[in-house]
Amino acid sequence: MHAPSGSPVLRNAKRIVVKVGSSLVTNEGRGLDAAAIGQWCQQLAALVKDGREVIMVSSGAIAEGMKRLGWASRPKAVHELQAAAAVGQMGLAQVYETQLRENGIGSAQVLLTHADLADRERYLNARSTLLTLLQLGVVPVINENDTVVNDEIKFGDNDTLGALVANLVEADALIILTDQKGLFTADPRKDPAARFVHEAQAGDARLEAMAGGAGSSIGSGGMITKILAAKRAAGSGASTVIAWGREPQALIRLTQGEAIGTLLVAPTQKMQARKQWMADHLQLRGSVSVDPGAASKVRDSGTSLLPIGMTGVQGDFSRGDVIAIRDADGSEIARGLANYSSAEARLICRKVSSEFEKLLGYTGEPEMIHRTNLVLSR
Repeated sequence: MHAPSGSPVLRNAKRIVVKVGSSLVTNEGRGLDAAAIGQWCQQLAALVKDGREVIMVSSGAIAEGMKRLGWASRPKAVHELQAAAAVGQMGLAQVYETQLRENGIGSAQVLLTHADLADRERYLNARSTLLTLLQLGVVPVINENDTVVNDEIKFGDNDTLGALVANLVEADALIILTDQKGLFTADPRKDPAARFVHEAQAGDARLEAMAGGAGSSIGSGGMITKILAAKRAAGSGASTVIAWGREPQALIRLTQGEAIGTLLVAPTQKMQARKQWMADHLQLRGSVSVDPGAASKVRDSGTSLLPIGMTGVQGDFSRGDVIAIRDADGSEIARGLANYSSAEARLICRKVSSEFEKLLGYTGEPEMIHRTNLVLSR
């Protein structure tokens, strides 16, 4: 955990994803804060004019919808949340469009669900659309498509969505603007000995131990979601900054190399795009359990998973689905594309490839998951 220092990570960042939370966008739930959004849009426009590519992931649709509908408290019924989102998205898009246009920059609204990124073709379509918008000098404003979302396809929070978008477009940096200065070693409201974390490595297990729960009644995430988002973004090589959204000219100063907030540096190696897509699956169709020998070979040697090493099959999945590989303790060690359906996998579990034709009626691949279609879990 390093002391503050100017960092070249943001100064050299060409493609940046900025995520801003509900409490900031809506001024703690009192409807969209047009003045604050205007300040961020002015900075976004300056970055675009400086030759950078910027994507904004913005919360606030449900909170704005609640205000427009006259609701004092956040509803619990899914259909009411979806209705609030539908109403609020109109206002959210309108404010960003107006503010960016006043700064000479075009904008586009992009609504995503996890299903859009879990399907390989839709993933590539979303990536192509976003990259085209960036090439045109337009700022995409992204939000979760809450009007159609359910538990099976939702991201859960926009911190996660921000990280997934950073992975999708292979961004250089993710900036999470929040209502806190950054990460502390403990809750400074409860522990006077809490120290501010200026810089650390994304994925450091100690960070998750430091992070607390949600501190806002408006948003759905807390500091822990931001730590996990930084860990996820690091998979595609994006470093993350967690900073106070009210910090004057925070985006400009960060991209000038000034040390603001907490910088979580990504390891230098980027994951291959196809493997990043597999790693980004939030929900999996199923999994296979493996014996210690197979777990060791997959985890330590990067080998393919053979059915002989499988001890069980969970869930209902088809050939080509992304599934998890779990060790004897049930912990996920890897995930990848299944060569066989769950029904077929149960038949060839603990079997060698020479027995496949008799069991399945045809001869397929010898591997359950080939090593080129496998990614180790972070």
